[in-house]
Amino acid sequence: MDAIVKNFPVLDDTGRPTQKEAEEAVRVLLRWAGEDPAREGLKDTPSRVAKAYREIFGGYDLVAEDVLGRTFEEVSGYDDIVLEKDIPFYSHCEHHMVPIIGKAHVAYLPSGRVLGLSKIARVVDIYARRLQTQEAMTAQIAKAIDETLMPRGVAVMIEAEHLCMAMRGIKKQGATTLTTTFTGAFKNEPAEQVRFMTMLRGFK
Repeated sequence: MDAIVKNFPVLDDTGRPTQKEAEEAVRVLLRWAGEDPAREGLKDTPSRVAKAYREIFGGYDLVAEDVLGRTFEEVSGYDDIVLEKDIPFYSHCEHHMVPIIGKAHVAYLPSGRVLGLSKIARVVDIYARRLQTQEAMTAQIAKAIDETLMPRGVAVMIEAEHLCMAMRGIKKQGATTLTTTFTGAFKNEPAEQVRFMTMLRGFK
């Protein structure tokens, strides 16, 4: 029984293993890879990796709906497409924990309220800073904006390179994956999808 307790991770107030436990996990991986965690160049690596992961996966500590909470109603009657294009992001594949590098294009059709442009980029960042599949991330961004802002429609397109394909397995560098999610008018009215795609191609 004592051995079980001794080897069980110590959790912090959030229910997560502590910084010390995370650092020890990195040392285990270093030893498993054939390295010596005690050598000079790696002595501080466990601490650096744990701190980097806290930042890289900071999206788990944020709620998209909180970021989207503030909207603006003084839009002088504007009700056409709002498009934010080429939002860069870095995420990590949940299958291999290696990077996904890409850009997101997000549009919506206002229904009396608009978002601050930085809010859209922040929502992309929140979902990117989690272990992800590109398909899930695309749907999550659209759902968060759709449910919080309640626009007439949302369109999200993500283009990304998955380093799990480039670095391992099939090893195809430069291959790009494209995903889309449409809600409301963008889903039900083909003309709105066409306008979205046309704006993406023509907006430089």
